[in-house]
Amino acid sequence: MSTAQPDRIRVAVVFGGRSSEHGISCVTAGSVLAALDRDRYDVVPVGITLEGRWVLGPDDPEQLSITDGKLPEVADLGGTVVLPSERRGQLTVQESGDVPRQLGQVDVVVPLLHGPYGEDGTLQGLLEMAGVRYVGSGVLASAIGMDKHYMKIVLADAGIPVCQHALVAPGSWETQRDRVLAEVEKLGWPVFVKPARAGSSMGITKVAGPGELETAILAAREHDPKVLIEEAVVGREVECAVLEGLSGGPADASVVGEIVMDDTHEFYDFEAKYLEDESHVSLSIPADLPDAAAQQIREYAVRAFEALSCEGLARVDFFFGPGGEIVLNEVNTMPGFTPTSMFPQLWAASGLDYPALVDRLVTTAANRPLGLR
Repeated sequence: MSTAQPDRIRVAVVFGGRSSEHGISCVTAGSVLAALDRDRYDVVPVGITLEGRWVLGPDDPEQLSITDGKLPEVADLGGTVVLPSERRGQLTVQESGDVPRQLGQVDVVVPLLHGPYGEDGTLQGLLEMAGVRYVGSGVLASAIGMDKHYMKIVLADAGIPVCQHALVAPGSWETQRDRVLAEVEKLGWPVFVKPARAGSSMGITKVAGPGELETAILAAREHDPKVLIEEAVVGREVECAVLEGLSGGPADASVVGEIVMDDTHEFYDFEAKYLEDESHVSLSIPADLPDAAAQQIREYAVRAFEALSCEGLARVDFFFGPGGEIVLNEVNTMPGFTPTSMFPQLWAASGLDYPALVDRLVTTAANRPLGLR
């Protein structure tokens, strides 16, 4: 692979990873690879296999798309990609028995991983140690944003309304079952049981009563030993996208959008998000909300972005109740990023199309200082 041309920013797009959201990360990467202007950027696709090996990935969006309902996967075709800390931003490929091959200096990494081992601060910590600029939030915001339990603690302290919940720490269901059941009873039935550190609605179960609780906890534990049980909030699902401000200015909030579903699904689960056609799920942008409510949601979204010390981008999800109640559901520091995902569509409706959105994120990251910020 040739080295970068001096007038272009060299971007490494990193995707895949070890989490259960591996395939969604690949789909996101395909969209971003297609949107990056090759006259402006020199692009290096880097895939991380399900086993955690870094390899040169395909620079072909078609290979990273959902085909016949099947999610793509990073293939291990040999040749490990290395980002050595002693040579800042220098990518190297190591083939078995061959001399390491230099891929050249990287200016910005676009880490498009979802879930643990990528979106949770682990990859961000690696990039910080290697002295490489990257798109998105740093270690702290990424870790808190991924852990829904600590996220709610921080946001509640910032004066943002969040839904009530009970924590099932690793092992506590077996050793403190009565206490957990008593806490859940206070939430009222039904409840939602979910992994504390997962996304894309993986492992979430709606539970109608105590007899279904253990099965739901075990299902959530397939993704994370730490489980959260939340009250079922009655309301419309609305979302707002946030971007880091330009030139040190305040963060920008998009228009508010709404997820509209028919009665095929009880809630916005994985199949509804990624595998269903538009006849069952659609996005209403902008959402049909009172002006005051939409403005409050946008203000809460920016406040949440700042409370978590987010950088780059975030999507903030809310419930809008029948009496005008607004409850923050969660903050996603690396939201779904295909052209049909909510985050890019919210910005398109706010005047920033997909290529311009990608360009803004890379440019913001390229101008970010290294080290503590």
